[in-house]
Order: sequence, then structure tokens, then C-alpha cells
Amino acid sequence: MSRPAFVLPPWLAHALRAQRGPVPWSAVVRGGLSAGVLLLGAVLAGHASVGVVAAIAAMLAGINDRPGSRRAAVRRMGVPAVAGAGGLLVGTYGGEGLGAVGITLLLTLVGLFAGSVSAVGPVASGAGTQLLVASAIGAGMPLPEAGWQRALAFLGGAGWLLVLRLVLPSPGSFVGDFRFDGERDAVAAVYDAIAGLLDAAGTDGAGARRVALTAALDHAQDALAGPRLRRFASSSAERRLHAQYAAALPLAEAATALAWVGEAVPERAAQGPRRLASAVRANTPTGPLPAPSRSAPALRALDDALLHAAEAFDRTEGGDDLHTRQRSVSSLLRTVFGAGGREYGLRVALCFGASSAVAQALYHSHWYGQHTHWYWLPATAVFLVKPDLGPLVSRVLCRAAGTVLGALLFAGFAAVLPRPEGLIVLVAVCGALIPVATRHFAAQTAVVTLLVLALVMVGGEPQASAGRIGETLLACAIVLVVGHLPMPGQRGGGVRARLGAAESAARAYLAHVLRETDSRETESRGSDSRGSDTRSTRWTLRREAYRTLAEARAAIALAAAELPPLARHSEGTEKVAGALERLVDTTTACAVHLDDSGRLTPRYAQQLAGALDELAVLRRAS
Repeated sequence: MSRPAFVLPPWLAHALRAQRGPVPWSAVVRGGLSAGVLLLGAVLAGHASVGVVAAIAAMLAGINDRPGSRRAAVRRMGVPAVAGAGGLLVGTYGGEGLGAVGITLLLTLVGLFAGSVSAVGPVASGAGTQLLVASAIGAGMPLPEAGWQRALAFLGGAGWLLVLRLVLPSPGSFVGDFRFDGERDAVAAVYDAIAGLLDAAGTDGAGARRVALTAALDHAQDALAGPRLRRFASSSAERRLHAQYAAALPLAEAATALAWVGEAVPERAAQGPRRLASAVRANTPTGPLPAPSRSAPALRALDDALLHAAEAFDRTEGGDDLHTRQRSVSSLLRTVFGAGGREYGLRVALCFGASSAVAQALYHSHWYGQHTHWYWLPATAVFLVKPDLGPLVSRVLCRAAGTVLGALLFAGFAAVLPRPEGLIVLVAVCGALIPVATRHFAAQTAVVTLLVLALVMVGGEPQASAGRIGETLLACAIVLVVGHLPMPGQRGGGVRARLGAAESAARAYLAHVLRETDSRETESRGSDSRGSDTRSTRWTLRREAYRTLAEARAAIALAAAELPPLARHSEGTEKVAGALERLVDTTTACAVHLDDSGRLTPRYAQQLAGALDELAVLRRAS
């Protein structure tokens, strides 16, 4: 009898896993033209310290320079940069006017605020990270400039990379208006994902393809949801992209309903979405689209959606507006002050405050010797305590390994490179490597360690590889201890908060579909003038349901990869997420059937009741 294959524990498997994909050459070029160029200009001007701050800001912005549209990059890179500049101001003036105890308390409060805000989402998390790192740098980094000058230098460094992101074209972006290359790719990927789901209908791979479709829709929604250029000047290309995205929503709904039925569909059904994807990428008309069979309600819905999409694509002036995801201020405040925000904020505050206190104690006991960068310890703890960067043990292992590798490499480079010319070149090379290194936390840590140590030497301090390793290992120990401490309230609050948001969105979507059922029973199909608005609202609610479900699943996956003492607090949540997914899929199938027949059959009603009962049972068990 063969032995079962050895399986790595989840916490170790996550540490060894890296993202895959093509090299983002445009981001590599931007990285090479950011930190190194800024540092070189400042050194030539005789203001090396200003260049160091600007290069740090460009490095942090480079970590947020991910694939996507230019408009999304404004928020993804700009908001954290503004938060970082604010952190520099707080840290600088706090460090000048407060003693060791005062600055420790101040940084602890900053950690509480930044941690709570980080629970809102990826952009808020990036802003929280830069707020914390910059406040530690401002409090401890010996620079001659005043706080407001440091903040301006920080904004200038991040702003320079953002300008490069907005101005430089990317490969293949000269089809039409290059400003919208990221948007075109994102919308085209939605149509490709629809075709993939249709191909997988009736197979075991349908579930994974539906998840891929949700991810593509989320990415496209984000790509189109940034600053609207047409607020300042009319753009038919922009309006057309919005219309093409909106036209994909009924297609996605029909494809999801076909996958829910569990029967294979003819290959011809997927040809239309693929031609639409090609038309988006090439910025050309669609031409004739193959019509699928109209033998079932979901197939008839697919055919109708293809006809609607063809009209939207042929309408050169654009049309339908985008229904973007808007979160109210009250919703954001509920997230910040809810269970997830409280747990996140307390843990970040404890780690940031404890590492600041230990650093201050060591600094004033002269353990640091001639080195004055005590701020490295709390700044390192920031990246270790962020749950959205991966499970705790995975982050610690990757951070330790990456720091040791980066510090040893820098020790070798520092021994042979001329100063400051060679160090500036090293900073430029590291800036170019960051977009690739972000695929694995250990690789990102190694590159950032090289870059930071080079900046420290250009700023006039001695080589500090050994100190960097020691402080990182100490930060790892602090975060491991604090990360496993019991907290007030229920552990796993972040996971359960996201799961609660997903359930609320799913129930809102279901309630809307049931209201449609009631209205269709009293009005003949087609006579309701509100039908178009009703379906638009339904598609918006459906998007929110699937998006919040994807966010919950991502949080559950991270929690499951923690050590068993932490992972056990989220046990049962994966089953609840699966039940929610089945409820939303069933609701989508019911909505498509409702459009076709005007009423729900007993089979669909039973399926909905069964999905709700299953969810209720699992909710009680968890």
C-alpha cells in the first residue's frame, strides 16, 4: 500500500508560495526612473537628506504600483502618499517635543488609528502602512530639514512616481487613447472570463471559473472607478469603456445562471464573449456575433445580453454609465469601529507601541552604539503585524529570511562599490526590481533592505547590515508574541466582519430579486417602465454580493494559513462562505428565470429555501 504524500502545513506552504505572471516591464522602467533619479538629483544639488526622504517615498509608492488602470493608480498610490506625509509631520514634531515615554505613547496611538483604518480595504491598508512607517522615520531619523520640508520631500518622491505612472505609456497601449490601456485590458478580461465560465458549464471547473469571473469584474470595476477624466473634458473613449463594462454585467449574470444549472452549453455560446474581448482590446467594432441557442431561459438571456452588448460596442459615443461601488461614510465608520477594526487596531497599536518602547530603551541604554536608527524596529514591526500581507508566521519567516539575505548582499556591495555613485546605482536597480519582488514577501524584503541600507549610507551613516539583521529578528519576536496574545472580544473578528458584510450583501440581493417576483406577478412583462432601472439595480447588488464574498474568502484563506492556535478561531467560516456562494448563485439563476417567465417555479423556490436553511444551520454551528 502506497504511503500518503507528505503535505506541508498551511502556514509553511503559504511562506513558500509566490505569485505568478508576466514581468511588468512598464513598472520596472518606472521603478528604475524613480528612487535612483531622485537621489541622484538631490546629491548633485547638495541636499542628500532630501533625496533620501524622496527615495523612501518613491520606494513605498513603488510597492503600491500594481497592474491596473492609471485612474486606479491615482488612489492606490496617492492616498497612501498623503498619509505618509502626514505621518512624517506627526513623527517629526512629536520626536522633537516629546521624550521617550511621550513618543512611545504617541506612536501607540498612531498605531491604533492606522490599524483600525486599515480594516477598510487595500487602499486604506496601504495608507495605514505608510502613516506608521513615516511616523517612525519622522520621530527617529536624524535629518536637518524641518517637518514640513520632510513632508514636501515625501510627497515629491511619491508624486514623481505617480507622474511617471500617468505619463509613460505601457507596452501595447497605443491602440486608441493610451490613457485607457489598463481599463481596456480589464474590461476585455471580463469577457474572456465569461467565455471561460461558459466553457466550464457542466464540469467540475465551473466553480473556479465563476470565482475567476468575479475577480475579473472586481478588477475592471476598480480600473474604471478612479478619477473621471470626463469631469474636465468630454471623452467618448471613456464613455464607451463604461458602456462596454456595463454590457458585460447581464452576460455575466446569464453565464452564472448557466453554470448553476450544471449542464454543458454549446461551444458556440462562448464565441460571442471572446469576440467582444478582442474588440475591446483592439478598440474596434465587434462585427457579427454568433447567436447561441435559445432553448432555455439562461441561453435566451445570454442571447439578449449579446445583442445588447453589440449595440453598446457599435455606439461610438458611448452610453451607459458605470454603477460603481460606493461605500457611505457610515459604512466606513462601522468597519473602523466594528469588531474587525477594533481587533486590527489593538494588535497594530500593541506591536507598534511595544517595538517603539523596546527601541527607545535600547537606544537610551547605548546598545545601538553610534547608530541612531532606532526607528527601524517599529518600522519593521509595521510590515510584520499587517494581517492583509499574509499569515503571521509566514510574514515573520519571509521577513527574517529576506532581511538576512538583503543585509548580507549589501555588506558585499558596500565593500566594493564606490560612494556615492555605486550606491545610487544600487538604489536605482532596487527600485526597478520592486515591481517583480512584490510577488513574494521575502523577495520584496530583500530588495527593500538593500535599498534602505544604501540610502542610509548615502545619508552619511556607516554600513549597518548587522544592526539591520538584529533589529529585524527582534521585531519578529515582538510580533510573534503580541500576535498570539488574547484580545478583548471574539478572536477572528476581521474574518467574521467580512463574512457578515458578505451575508448582508447577499440578503440585500435576494430581497431585491424577491421584490421583482412580487411586482412581476401584478404587472405583465414589458409593461413596467421601471424594468431597466430594476435590472440595473439588481446587477449592482449582485456585484456587491459577489465582491464582498470574494473579500471574505480571501480573509478566510489567510486565517486558515495561521498557526493552529490562531487558525482555530476562524473554523467553520469556510462552510458559511460556501453556503453564501450557493445562495448568491441560486439567486442569480432565479433572477434570470424571472426575466424570462415573469415568475418563479416551485423548483426555484425550493432551491432558494434550501440555500437559506443551509446558511442558517451553518451560521448557528459557527
